[in-house]
Amino acid sequence: MHTAVVWFRRDFRLHDHTALVHALHWAKERQGKLLFFFHFDPYFAKERTYHHEYFFQTVEQFRQTLRQQYGIHVHILYGDIDDVFVRLIRCTRMNAVFFNKDEVGRGKERDDYVQALLQKHGVEVYTYDDAHMHGAFDVKKADGTPYKVYTPYYRAWRKRPKRFPISVDSDLLRMHMLHITPLSEDDERTFAMWLAQCTKYWERTSEQDAFIALQQFIEIALPHYDKKRDIPSVAGTSRLSPHLKTGTISIRTVFHAVAQQFGNGYDEAVETYIKELAWRDFYHMIYAHFPFTKTEAFIEKYRHLPWSRDNERFQAWKEGKTGFPLVDAGMRQLKEEGWMHNRLRMIVASFLTKDYLIDWRMGEQYFQRMLIDYDEASNIGGWQWAASVGTDAVPYFRVFNPIEQSKKFDPDGTYIRTYVHELASFPSRHIHEPWKSNLNIDYPAPTVDHRLQRQRAIALFQINE
Repeated sequence: MHTAVVWFRRDFRLHDHTALVHALHWAKERQGKLLFFFHFDPYFAKERTYHHEYFFQTVEQFRQTLRQQYGIHVHILYGDIDDVFVRLIRCTRMNAVFFNKDEVGRGKERDDYVQALLQKHGVEVYTYDDAHMHGAFDVKKADGTPYKVYTPYYRAWRKRPKRFPISVDSDLLRMHMLHITPLSEDDERTFAMWLAQCTKYWERTSEQDAFIALQQFIEIALPHYDKKRDIPSVAGTSRLSPHLKTGTISIRTVFHAVAQQFGNGYDEAVETYIKELAWRDFYHMIYAHFPFTKTEAFIEKYRHLPWSRDNERFQAWKEGKTGFPLVDAGMRQLKEEGWMHNRLRMIVASFLTKDYLIDWRMGEQYFQRMLIDYDEASNIGGWQWAASVGTDAVPYFRVFNPIEQSKKFDPDGTYIRTYVHELASFPSRHIHEPWKSNLNIDYPAPTVDHRLQRQRAIALFQINE
């Protein structure tokens, strides 16, 4: 009997799952069987973070959905990569493995290693681009080199045809599933025990939840996206980033659902959102071509800036106790929810790097632990942008003023009051600069003088000009 394994990694859905579509076609042609599995990697299991807890809870939600709705079991195997795949080969006598590949970071290294290992054992390997509209090597300049500036990249990206989502026939899928007991009950118990010790539980992590979120975005927020996406106190963004991270919805499903709204009277809003999807591809492309950016600045002359590593200030930033209400609100939202509004991500990153002059890598690593929608390429790109050391980054002399940002994007303090409880009943006229009021509050005074720190930040860069 021909058997193929579908390896789920960050694509916990059935609709428009590229590897699954091809695996089902393979099984149909050969009258073969399919088996689904997830590798519970000790590397990721050893660190209990919001990022990992949300991810593994999504895995379990996907397993429960498939078990309850389709009678399909997603097998869990725990252990080092060599051990897991040798056991998988031995237990299933599989002929082929299908998975959606990674093009960057540790994921790419793992994929290359697994591909060589499987081929050595005579197993066919089929890999696909799936997580992005266009792969990291698809959109290039005429001379074959990668773009380093977003605007020309976007123009080229926009011209390329966009594949439509592909549906999976669930009846055909059930027909070709291999019905066997768990490959390892011990490994599945290990996974269940890990989940039982989570510090926080998230709801709405399923494929169905992702579709609902997309529909709500299109109906409610998309018509005003270009005008309200920067206001953190309103539901002005899609909130789809956690779903795109775990793959409970495909980027193609999102793109085409949004693109279909052209001509409905809010073309500017649609185009603005599509540009955000292209940014995601752009940073992915940059990281694939320049993998050193995980730990080094993209701009060579800024690789040796004498950044501070002041732990006391770093702790104040993490705890939301900088004395700047909007910055603190953003950091407290992150600590409370594992998510933060995009405008706030820029503001708090600018504050850490330009007001505290702290190494951008410390902030990037903290976001990696805390964000449920953590995307390595986008996070690195965003932090290097804010620190003025990355590709197409904000110029170093443009330093966000946390008070002016607060007045502009949270004028009446609604967002601040939601997360900075000490200021919940504070009058709007003083909420951006509470230290100027005569009211008694248990809230820290500003930990730095922004005007002075701005001058120091500019001087830091000018030395290397």
